Amino acid sequence: MPYPHLLAPLDLGFTTLPNRVLMGSMHTGLEDGRKHFDRMAAYFAERARGEVGLMVTGGFAPNIEGWAKPFAGTLATSGAARRHAVITRAVHAEGGKIALQILHTGRYGYQPFCVAPSRLQSPISPFTPRELSASGIERQIRAFVRCARLAREAGYDGVEVMGSEGYFINQFLAAHTNKRTDDWGGSYENRMRLPLEILERTREAVGRDFIIIYRLSLLDLVPEGSSWDEVVTLARRVAAAGATIINSGIGWHEARIPTIATSVPRAGFAWVTRKLREELRAAGITTPLVTSNRINTPEVAESVLADGSADMVSLARPFLADPEFVKKAREDRADEINTCIACNQACLDHTFAQKISTCLVNPRAAYEQELVLRPVLQNRKRVAVVGAGPAGLAAATALAERGHEVHLFDAAAEIGGQFNMARRIPGKEEFSETLRYFRRRIEVTGVKLQLGRRVGAADLTGYDDVLLATGVTPRNPRIKGQDDPALAGRVLSYIDVLAHGAPVGGRVAIVGAGGIGFDVAEFLAEHPGHSLALDPAAWRREWGVADPAELRAGLARPQPAPAARRITLLQRKSGKPGAGLGKTTGWIHRAALKMKQVEMLAGVNYEAITAEGLWVSYGEKRADAQLIEADTIVLCAGQEPLRELEEPLRAAGARVHLIGGALEAGELDAKRAILQGTRVAATL
Repeated sequence: MPYPHLLAPLDLGFTTLPNRVLMGSMHTGLEDGRKHFDRMAAYFAERARGEVGLMVTGGFAPNIEGWAKPFAGTLATSGAARRHAVITRAVHAEGGKIALQILHTGRYGYQPFCVAPSRLQSPISPFTPRELSASGIERQIRAFVRCARLAREAGYDGVEVMGSEGYFINQFLAAHTNKRTDDWGGSYENRMRLPLEILERTREAVGRDFIIIYRLSLLDLVPEGSSWDEVVTLARRVAAAGATIINSGIGWHEARIPTIATSVPRAGFAWVTRKLREELRAAGITTPLVTSNRINTPEVAESVLADGSADMVSLARPFLADPEFVKKAREDRADEINTCIACNQACLDHTFAQKISTCLVNPRAAYEQELVLRPVLQNRKRVAVVGAGPAGLAAATALAERGHEVHLFDAAAEIGGQFNMARRIPGKEEFSETLRYFRRRIEVTGVKLQLGRRVGAADLTGYDDVLLATGVTPRNPRIKGQDDPALAGRVLSYIDVLAHGAPVGGRVAIVGAGGIGFDVAEFLAEHPGHSLALDPAAWRREWGVADPAELRAGLARPQPAPAARRITLLQRKSGKPGAGLGKTTGWIHRAALKMKQVEMLAGVNYEAITAEGLWVSYGEKRADAQLIEADTIVLCAGQEPLRELEEPLRAAGARVHLIGGALEAGELDAKRAILQGTRVAATL
């Protein structure tokens, strides 16, 4: 059997899971309100068909005070439980198991009814919570128990009690947020009363044959977070209180350390789960432990199970990327898995923007009923796709999967387009996995690929449809002096740097602070051949992650390595550089460049490029000219659509569809490109 540890059954006593894979909880937005239950049923059913061992829903509040936002998903009545039954029936019809996550956000609630152990506002919500009285705490405990009982009534196989990531229960556990002096604060014995009361009373209410997962924070990564002794003590007591499984939680949402972004090393926190597992096994406690965060391939999952780091692995976003992850692994088709690249652009960024979450590499996620790739039974078409970047790859393979004859052309020697530059950025190595997936998808679906061929309109006659996915060309900022022959080799485009490896001096000025400007800055700040994402120990030093047995909550002082170059990043717009970056990852990029002492200037006018460097001024009066001394100036001033084939094709009567950058250059939006390619393919 491939992946013998990953695919081994797990006996929980009263039930057996078919493998060691937990689909971790992800809030998609489908949980909020009453209108999406059928969509949730389809979403989870597809993943049950993909053979996930056990799934966990997005979080549902046990009462209004626990809402993540106004009218967030709540399970507090029998009527609500009846609505949930459509989900559990759909999952069970596919042979799957599913648990409901009980999520009380406490002071993280983005709503005016939020409550907490102490009246301390969180840095991620504008609302100050109400401090609970002792009777108020009792009401919250009863709400958790009621929610679990209703989950069983709705047909769920279990619940996950969310006790980590800085949410309500975690707020009681940590002195950082619990300043109480009564029986629910002060000593750790008092602070851990809340989760233990919830677990003991929940177990009594639901019986012994119901899964209870407890999500326990192993590393808080905030000041005054839990010590390692406290974590171990809580784990022992949680097991005794009735938890069937203990799931690892890493970092509070307010922590200034990335935990799930693509720049985080794969399985970068499995060592903490292993540390706890060894402590529990030494005490004779055999409760299964789950490790989580940045496990995105069967090989990584197998490795952390084989080396004793955990009994199960939790994968959340990888099941957005590919609902058949486990099935493909079991069938020894791991090379066909659409790997999660941890970009956060269509999942977490959508959540924070109040949109339904989906996936950059799989736009069908959470849209299973809307974006359907139906097989072509009649009228099979002959389609040309020009451009093998993300848009063209998505369109070509989806069209071929449906049954059309597809010819994919690209002038380059390899597929990928702009992804071939993105994957060279330190911390974005995962982008290579998307190209690996599409290479294999081209083979499986039978796309006729022609690389190294630049086609003209005359080459595209005889096709029923032509999709132009020709991408973008860099925008020319037309700065005085940029084309001076005397400065040849000193003024470069981002393509020169990332695609062609042009030499870059020790002092660099980067024109443009959008996504590409930040990528170029990170590329040039890092020493050649080194990436923190591929060096876990260096990554932990850089961001300040320590052994929690040595430093409370695993929080250390960051020790960033010196930058390879002195870099200045500039933008015309006033305001914060990188403001257009992703909500959940932009702060990481800004912090990373700050650690490398990259200077960021906004609201500048580009006056001239000379032998000394880049001259800039400020404001409408273009006053106070300033020299940015630089050996190399890199132009990252945006992009323009490349669509020179459109007019001659339309003139020849061809049915032309523009997708990706050829339609709209934007900020090289791969999310939009893959979505457009897939949508067009679904409609032809």
